[in-house]
Amino acid sequence: MIGRRPRMFEVDDIIRVGRSLGMRRLSMNAVAAELGVSSTALYRAVDGRWGLERLVGESLLGDLKLHDDPDHDIEQHLLSFGLQMWHFIVRHPGLGVYMQTLFPRGEAGRLLMAHQIEALSKRGYSPDVAIALSSVIAGVSINYAVAEDSQREHAEELDAQREKITEQLKTDEDLAEAHRDLPSVEHTQFVRLVLAAMVRGVVSVAPPGRPLDEVMAELAAIGMGV
Repeated sequence: MIGRRPRMFEVDDIIRVGRSLGMRRLSMNAVAAELGVSSTALYRAVDGRWGLERLVGESLLGDLKLHDDPDHDIEQHLLSFGLQMWHFIVRHPGLGVYMQTLFPRGEAGRLLMAHQIEALSKRGYSPDVAIALSSVIAGVSINYAVAEDSQREHAEELDAQREKITEQLKTDEDLAEAHRDLPSVEHTQFVRLVLAAMVRGVVSVAPPGRPLDEVMAELAAIGMGV
């Protein structure tokens, strides 16, 4: 008996299926099932889970085209950079965890870093300080996106728990008054405010032209006082 001919597939097929599944649902078994092949066949095409994540994650990151407004000063630029990162990652569930785990893993990630070095170099920063500043802002943006992604997975349960906690705060003798006076801020605006505060803080300690060793020394001195 002659066996059936194995189903043929290309790397582009793996990427297409992986993007369709999304980073949160991505797995060797899921991609193999969608392609109609065995996991063994897929392992022959990619370097395991890490290779699969890199293929799909870098494909997604390749869609992120950072806009650099030449009229923006350093604070405006870093805030825009952080918000662009946050919005993009929120639209691609699971991508934030990919970036948190190890970055950059491939060409798309390296291009994003190169873009930021160029943008900050135009504003008076050396490459090492540019990477340090960008990493801080990107890290905050990614963390907020990952947290939002996680909350969306459990939205219904979280809403119920949030209502309970809110009611408890209203009757807490120490926190009720402070909680009552807090303004209502929409989530996107809250992220913007946090990033704006972070940007102002890092720029104050790392203005254009300041060497990285001086920045690190000042931060270390602050840390020693705590």
